[in-house]
Amino acid sequence: MTVTSTALRDRVASPELELPQHPDIARWKPATLDDLDAMMVLMDAADRVDHPASTTTRAQVENALKSSELIMATDTLVGESASGVLIAAGVVAEAQAKSTRVQVYLEGTVHPTWRGRGIGRQLLAWQRDRALQLLSASPHALPGWIMVDQEHGNIAGQHLSERAGFTLTRYFTEMERRLSDAVEIIEPMADVRIVPLDDELVESSRRARNDAFRDHWGSQPTTQERWEHMTSSPEFRKDLSRVAVEKTDAGERRVVAFALVSVNKRDWEAAGYSKAYIEYIGVVRDHRGEKLAPAIITAALQSLRDAGIERATLDVDSESPTGANTLYERMGFVAGDRGYSYVLEV
Repeated sequence: MTVTSTALRDRVASPELELPQHPDIARWKPATLDDLDAMMVLMDAADRVDHPASTTTRAQVENALKSSELIMATDTLVGESASGVLIAAGVVAEAQAKSTRVQVYLEGTVHPTWRGRGIGRQLLAWQRDRALQLLSASPHALPGWIMVDQEHGNIAGQHLSERAGFTLTRYFTEMERRLSDAVEIIEPMADVRIVPLDDELVESSRRARNDAFRDHWGSQPTTQERWEHMTSSPEFRKDLSRVAVEKTDAGERRVVAFALVSVNKRDWEAAGYSKAYIEYIGVVRDHRGEKLAPAIITAALQSLRDAGIERATLDVDSESPTGANTLYERMGFVAGDRGYSYVLEV
């Protein structure tokens, strides 16, 4: 990581931003909420090719467009064919939290029917330049990261990222566990209780997540807005999630470990079985070494098993500082496809 005492706005040049020009795109324009239906058609088509067993939800797309981390008029771009079909879409979002870096995330896709014609290359170039504009306006004397994730199945997207100047920096592995196999419950220490997540513990779970992930690669604090988007989405399941809580000296409940679960039933048909996704697993730093990680994981797995769900999935950093990937293997998770994180650092 680059260490600097110079503000980003004093060291990053702001490029001219021009709309792409491509013969297959009749019109480029900023996205609006009126495009949501068309964007979902586009995302569904891309998902079937890039990661057929995991689909993008409407809530994810809508929350991305509504997020205060971007302005739709300047930070989104969609391309339409002459017949008005949405062919491509891209989003540029500057993370609100800036603890150790200023991070800008790029998300986008091209309809599989129109891939291989240079549309993705032009869209990614526009996104990269818009991200550089955002970084060039930042007063923070911090490293600037432009980040783009690519799925295992999207080889063209991986090549595009590399040609656009991004460096493959990290691997994330998808892991899966069959819940037909018995779950051996591990009890936590006496003064900690494992319970389902409830509304009163949502904010404490966010603070726990931020503490637990402080030393994880690419992680910045999660804002209340982003946490609210996740925990209030139709797919998020408080009843299946599990948190370990302790009583503070003030008598309040504090989350010290968590396994937070979402269920996207649209994935079940493509996968051929029912499954749940564990969004986050973590233990706060002052409770590490107390076997809370296996305790909270087994509690979540048992909740899924009791609900009749057949498999649990999660993603893990291949170089996790807490050794999470090894822990998951010991608990019966099997590694599957990889995801790739690319970074352009300025």
